[in-house]
Amino acid sequence: MEALPLSLGTVLSFTLASFLIELTPGPNMTYLALVAASDGRRAGFTTVAGVALGLAIVGLVAAVGVAEVIQASDLLYEGLRWSGVMFLFYLAWEGWVGSGETVAANEVDHRRYFRRGLITNLLNPKAAVFYVAVLPTFIEPGRPPLPQTVALSAIYVAVATLVHAAIVGLAGTLEPVLNDPRRERIARRLLSALLALVALWFAATTAR
Repeated sequence: MEALPLSLGTVLSFTLASFLIELTPGPNMTYLALVAASDGRRAGFTTVAGVALGLAIVGLVAAVGVAEVIQASDLLYEGLRWSGVMFLFYLAWEGWVGSGETVAANEVDHRRYFRRGLITNLLNPKAAVFYVAVLPTFIEPGRPPLPQTVALSAIYVAVATLVHAAIVGLAGTLEPVLNDPRRERIARRLLSALLALVALWFAATTAR
């Protein structure tokens, strides 16, 4: 086991912690439910891929210390925080005024959904704070810290991706029910309003 960057106990405890954190309602969960319920599982899974890449990039940035610089600078942190809040409001508004037209599986704009999942997480200071404040507490003394950081980041991204994929799978089951334009519009607007509330919650809970 010494040849591995982490002990089995650390892997299990960090996996459980990551899972519990990802079960907490937040921007990713709400937006993924909105996309999957409105536009189907393919759009949702494409968004999940963008989210995963965003989390991985933030993890790598944290590993080289950039996240600590952001955390230490009020200007950088607030700029990132408010950019994320405004982007969530934009997504909520777009969902609210959406056309409500059913999107065929082969017409899904994968680049668009992937890009939005990516941007949502690159503009999420809570992800950076997690990598700076939570992840280091699982670093084991006596082992090289960088391989441990990379391994823990990979575990977190994997756990988050599984949770997000499950959300898409569950929300996607509603799509056939929402084929009726009226029901689809009501559900889409409810989820969009919820995403706007999440943006307000996000603004409040990330304030210093």
